[in-house]
This record gives sequence, C-alpha cells and structure tokens, in this order.
Amino acid sequence: MEFSVIAVLLILLGALAAYVPVYMSLFFTGLLGFVFFAPDPQPLMLTQSFFKSMDNFALVVVLFFILCGNIMTAGSIVEKLIKVVNTLVSWLPGGLGMAGCLGCGLFGAISGSTVATVVALGGFMIPALIQNGYRERYAVGLMTTSPNLGIIIPPSISMILYCMITNVSLQGLFLTGFVPGILIMAATCVYTYLLFRNDTVLVRLPVPGFREVLSVLREGFWSLMLPVIIFVGTFSGMFTANEAAVVACVYAFAVEIFIHRTMKWREVKGVIVNSAVTSSTLLIIVAGATCFGRYLTFENVPGKIAEAVIDNIASPAVFLLAMNLFFLLVGMFLDVISATLIVGPVVIPLLPTFGIDFMHFGLLMTVNLAIGYCTPPVGVSMYIVGAIANKNILYVARAVMPFLAIQIGVLFLVTYLPDLVLWLPKWMGFWEAIDTSLPAL
Repeated sequence: MEFSVIAVLLILLGALAAYVPVYMSLFFTGLLGFVFFAPDPQPLMLTQSFFKSMDNFALVVVLFFILCGNIMTAGSIVEKLIKVVNTLVSWLPGGLGMAGCLGCGLFGAISGSTVATVVALGGFMIPALIQNGYRERYAVGLMTTSPNLGIIIPPSISMILYCMITNVSLQGLFLTGFVPGILIMAATCVYTYLLFRNDTVLVRLPVPGFREVLSVLREGFWSLMLPVIIFVGTFSGMFTANEAAVVACVYAFAVEIFIHRTMKWREVKGVIVNSAVTSSTLLIIVAGATCFGRYLTFENVPGKIAEAVIDNIASPAVFLLAMNLFFLLVGMFLDVISATLIVGPVVIPLLPTFGIDFMHFGLLMTVNLAIGYCTPPVGVSMYIVGAIANKNILYVARAVMPFLAIQIGVLFLVTYLPDLVLWLPKWMGFWEAIDTSLPAL
C-alpha cells in the first residue's frame, strides 16, 4: 500500500485516539488526503460528496425511528413493556435478569438503536437488579450487552445503512435479524437460569395467576401492538420501511398522549428537538464517512485490498473467519455508522468472488459491529453503563465477558450456517441469489 494511504490512515487513527469527534476526524482526514496526496486535488468533489451524502431518502427511516425511540423513552411504553415481560418470567430463577434481556429485545424491535436501548432500560434495570439481590457485575454485564439487540433485531439502523450502499432488500435483511436475536435472548436466559438456579438470596415473585397475566397484558396491549404494527405492516406490503417509521411515530405519539396520557403537549417540542439533534449528529457522521470513503475510492484502496485478499485467501470459510475477526477489531475503534459506511464499500465487492450472499454478509456485519458497542476503547455502551453504575471501564469490560462470549458464539453459528438466517427472507420472497461461479457455504 502506498505511503500516502498509510499516512492518511495513521492520521485518522491518531485523531480518533485523541478523542477528536468522529465526523471531524473522518472529514478532515479525507480533506488532507485530497489536498496533499491526490495527484489532481479536487476539494470541490469532497464538498459535493459531503452534501450529497446527506441528501439520501434512505436516511428518512433512520430519523423517524430515532424519534420513535425518544417518544417511548419520554413516555410509559418502555415501562409497560418491561412490566409485561417481568410478569411472564420473573418467577423463574434469575427471572428479573431474563426480563431485562427480553425487554431490550422488545425495545430494539421498535427503536433500531443500541444506544437508545441502553439509555432507556439501563437507567432503571441496573438498580432494580441490584436491589433484588443480583450480583452487581452480572447486572452491569447484562445491561451493557443486551441492548446490542437494538440493531440486530429489526428495525436496525445499521441494516438500513448497509442497504443504502448495497441496494439489497431492506425487508429481507430485516428478516435475517430475527433468528440471531432470538438465539441471543434464549442463550442469555439459559445462562441466567443456570447461574441463579440454586441462589436463595434473589427476590423471586410468585407464579402469576391467569387473571394477573391477563390484567398486565391488557395494560400493556397498546405498547405491545407497536412492534406488531411495524412488522406486520412492513412485511405484508401495507407500507414500506420508510412509511413504517412514520406510522410508528404517529402511533407512539397517539398512545402516549391520548391513551396512556403520560406525555403532555408541552413535552412534544422537547422530544422533537432532542430527536433532531440526534439525527443531525447521525447525518454529519454519514457525511464525514462518505468523504473519507470517497478518498479511499479515489486512491483505489478497495481494489488493492481485493487483490491482496484474493491472492492470499481461497476458501469462503476462511474469508468469513477473516471478516469476522476484522469487523470485531474495527468495532473496537469505530461506531457502527462510520464502520458500515467506510469499511462496507471496501469489502462488499469481494463477496461474489467467494460466493458469499450479500444479505447474509449484511447480517454478519451488523452483529459484529453490535458487539463493538461493548468492546474498548470506543465501546459506547460501556461508557454509558459505567456512568449509570458509577464503575470504571475495566470493571465493565470484565462484567461483559460471559455475555460477549454468548453473542460471539451465535455470530459464528450464523456465519457458517447461512440457511439458518436466510430461510425466512427466502420464504417471504425478499431474497435473490447472487450470480457467482463459486459454491456458497
């Protein structure tokens, strides 16, 4: 690789290590590359890329799902979802821990964001677990890693961005996330059961009666209907993924204001403004990542990497192993948005050569980068939970280890058993085979 590319990459890593904001690191690194190393400097091309990247209709769905997540956080939908799952499983050994994991899955099925899930659930689940006799390390580890379900279970912001750069079916990619999400929840619940099955200190609720379960389900009906509306509407063809995000926002507003009545009209402005700030942060990271990616393309870095990989790797199985390890490493330093937009265009052209399905690879990238939220030094979830629990990053890093082992195990399971996740989009008609001369795994 040429000195200019190595120098630019080192500048980027140095800026990130110095805690320069991600979007500034990406944009100014790309700008330096164009000005000082490009044979024909074209800063105007960079400016055009900056603005064109934000003028993308596919980003609309991301913005509305962010708004939907903020509505639920400000209102009582999250509280009622947790109450439902807590009633159903809290009588089991480790039941409150299971409820926390399942609650993250339900919230992720609406918000599409890991960070939103950590903020919404971690703040009251960690103290609740500790007060009911759960070990502090377990509570911290569980509520740091379970929010990863926010971008694995659809709708997922990471999957939306992946579809934006590959043009694969968004509905189909969404469908691939259900199996690994369910496997992670099931494995976490089994681990929790085995860990606390003989524990006599934990506070366990009595087995709920039929009337109690019915009462809780009736109370949480409108909250439970939100993911149902999103999934049924999207996959039945009633509306597109973009329209589903808008429908979810309108429904959440209506439920919180008119049915639950936990949100006042005067609070709506604050929720919208907060969502706008979060969305602006996302857009400017997208713009910075696009500028840096344009420089890499200008220097033909993807082509050079493709040649090196093809010359040294012949097996699809080895290629997938290398990609998993690579993305786990990338997730330690880049957030999911930047990693998807920068690294995705570099490795995606390699997939047909090895017979790897684009939809399958999109899922693998999403799960890998989700795990990156819980790995230092840039694991956002670790810092948020550390602040909530008043623990340093080393404590949180040790606490997440058993839960990360579960998620990495599920990752490698779906890596080498692609039909395990592709059968659902195939059955629903959202999958198309790629044109390749090599056999798929």
